[in-house]
Amino acid sequence: MLQILFPSYAEWPLLWKRPNKQADGLEQTIKAVFDNVKSEGDTAVLKYTRKYDWATADVLKVAPEQIAEARSAVPVSLQDAITLATRNIETFHNSQKEIPESIETMPGVSCWRECRPIERVGIYIPSGTAPLFSTVLMLAIPARIAGCKEIILCTPPDQSGKIDPAILYTAALTGVMSIFCVGGIQAIAAMSLGTESIPKVDKLFGPGNQYVTAAKTYAQRYGMCIDLPAGPSEVLVIADETATPAFVAADLLSQAEHGVDSQSILVSNSKNLVVETIIQLEYQLPQLPRRDIATEAIKNSKAIVLENMRDCVAFSNGYAPEHLIIACDKATSLAADVTNAGSVFLGHYSCESVGDYASGTNHTLPTNGYARSYSGVSLDSFVKKITFQNITEEGLKNIGPATELMAEAEGLAAHKEAVSIRLRKKKQQKLFHY
Repeated sequence: MLQILFPSYAEWPLLWKRPNKQADGLEQTIKAVFDNVKSEGDTAVLKYTRKYDWATADVLKVAPEQIAEARSAVPVSLQDAITLATRNIETFHNSQKEIPESIETMPGVSCWRECRPIERVGIYIPSGTAPLFSTVLMLAIPARIAGCKEIILCTPPDQSGKIDPAILYTAALTGVMSIFCVGGIQAIAAMSLGTESIPKVDKLFGPGNQYVTAAKTYAQRYGMCIDLPAGPSEVLVIADETATPAFVAADLLSQAEHGVDSQSILVSNSKNLVVETIIQLEYQLPQLPRRDIATEAIKNSKAIVLENMRDCVAFSNGYAPEHLIIACDKATSLAADVTNAGSVFLGHYSCESVGDYASGTNHTLPTNGYARSYSGVSLDSFVKKITFQNITEEGLKNIGPATELMAEAEGLAAHKEAVSIRLRKKKQQKLFHY
């Protein structure tokens, strides 16, 4: 792990950069898949599925009996853990519901906002080196709470055409209506364009490798809405001398094991803490089942010593991490100065893993610096917010003249007349009455 001592402010932007390992010809590959799916539908999707995942694929939709059988393949202890996580995620996301409130901006002019669910959402769940059934919870639960009419899920099968039972079990538990054995670019293309079997969705959700991520970005050319732009997973840990090096090392490795392009950053005002953490990291790393992946990721990672905690927070704000852990005794105080982060974990016992699985917050978060301008997935991600207004005759009398003047100043005579004709009619009615 690269150690950097007291870099100057001028060096910080270079240290904020993420690894960039995009495959050659990626966009051309994505375009070809989208074009094929657009013209050939299921035939194209099956062709790519046979090529990349399941050699004998002949059907895309998972049969109901396969979903029912999955329950018996998931240990009861894991079912209980999923139930606990489900309750916490439901509790937190239910708290995000908005109650419409009408505001009278001036006498006779009332404005308010109401939420309406996105009707059909598509969830992509990776299932390569790690079957992310936890992401099913993070996406299907808020979709159900929001009232989405249809939730569909695509996930790649293994070479025998099977989907991890935990994914199927969790999907059934959370209200997913249809599950399809398809992954990669072809899954994103199918949900974006629609095929004979896979319906076109209104919004796409879910993480994936560089192919899936780039395909989601490409899908926006077809008018598709996506949850957020994303890249490889990342964590930044701010730790002071009160932090436990073994805890910090474990947090860095928990991100590193996601993928070879993941990044873990340690920022501290204590050189001793950094040295001891790296010793712990070198002890823990060989014990991991995914040590080869984590080892590659650690090569992309850095341990940085800065002068003080104020600089540590400032560095983090510039990096804008997906996950930010503040492993300090005064974590809550420091958190007040955090401006850019996907999700923040405060104190010595708030490991990022609990947010990934069960605390209740959502783990679908902006990466690659997008936390400067994007929020993580929430209940808001699954609704549209529609504004309403109700203007009485009194209200139009109060607001009409200003509207007429503004429309006239912009040269929009029809806009002005839509107000004027109403005011004239009201005046004529009044004259006739007398």
